[in-house]
Amino acid sequence: MKFLYLSEPDMIKAGVKDMSRCVDVMEDMLLTLNKGDYVMGGMNHNSHGTQIMFPDHPAFPGMPKNADDRRFMAMPAYLGGRYQMAGMKWYGSNVENKKKGLPRSILMMMLNDKDTGAPLALMSANLVSAYRTGAVPGVGARYLAPKNAKTAAVIGPGIMGRTSLNAVVCACPSVQKVKVKGRGAKSLAAFEDYVKKECPGVKEIENCDTIEEAVRDSDIIIMTTTAGTKEAEYPYINGEWVKKGAFICMPSAGRFDESFLTGQCRLVVDNYKLYEAWAEEFPYPSYELVGIIGSKFTDLLHEGKIQKEDIIDIADIIAGKHPGRQSEDDIIVYSVGGMPVEDIAWGETVYKNALQKGIGTELPLWDMPDMA
Repeated sequence: MKFLYLSEPDMIKAGVKDMSRCVDVMEDMLLTLNKGDYVMGGMNHNSHGTQIMFPDHPAFPGMPKNADDRRFMAMPAYLGGRYQMAGMKWYGSNVENKKKGLPRSILMMMLNDKDTGAPLALMSANLVSAYRTGAVPGVGARYLAPKNAKTAAVIGPGIMGRTSLNAVVCACPSVQKVKVKGRGAKSLAAFEDYVKKECPGVKEIENCDTIEEAVRDSDIIIMTTTAGTKEAEYPYINGEWVKKGAFICMPSAGRFDESFLTGQCRLVVDNYKLYEAWAEEFPYPSYELVGIIGSKFTDLLHEGKIQKEDIIDIADIIAGKHPGRQSEDDIIVYSVGGMPVEDIAWGETVYKNALQKGIGTELPLWDMPDMA
């Protein structure tokens, strides 16, 4: 028995950064979910994953102390449809990594035969995760962005901001101007370099001093900031700043006036069952514990301020079960939570490309199992 090892350079050769293809794969994955042909963790089969979070005051020497993004996480899933694959993404995360020149999170993924459990591939997964996260906003933009959108705002020009914009531009090639609000010169410079390389249709990049400046007159608003631990600390958008017909895409947290969410926009999520699962795992109020805007939706549902039918699943729109944009003036807030089935879908696609192109290193597990 043997399996394929794919380093990050191998993954790049095998097409992990092909955003246009990734958007197509994420759309197909969302339709597969909508049919129910998948299993994620937990008794509800919709868990985001299982994480180790450390205590604030460890009682033992050597045990890590709780801090921002200080965790380990396992994200297992099975995805049916054309994928027929099981697997798990596993990562450790520590915001202090940046001081060492490392990514905040370091990710690996294992793909397994769905029947025998045998390993098929062990791969570097930082780019898998970055591109699949960005691609799901691209699917949303494909169906929900206003026609001929010209201006996109990015609030938070980190890795998720870059890949989300890349996907949105793939879905909306009419976008020519990007307004960006960031906090540091380094991230803004990296964002500009990425956009010039990966989004050649964008002709103008405008750095903004405030969120309001970025939001006003933007057709598409991408929020990918790192939020605090309290809702009051989340980046704020006043509904009066938002252009009629704007599409607000959020693979992160943000703060809005309640009247805006309950009466002035439409609420769409990438997979409603994911937010139901989060509401079970992190009982009301969930939003500060999860930090994804869809959990604010379920908190509002718990409070009786909206109804279940007010939260629309993007796959129902793709499949034609529910109308998407009903008016050019519709303001739509789209929540992107991130799911292990996304990693399976894009990881499987890149793995199959690697097999076809002879990319990667075969590693032996055994000739004969010692204790079969």
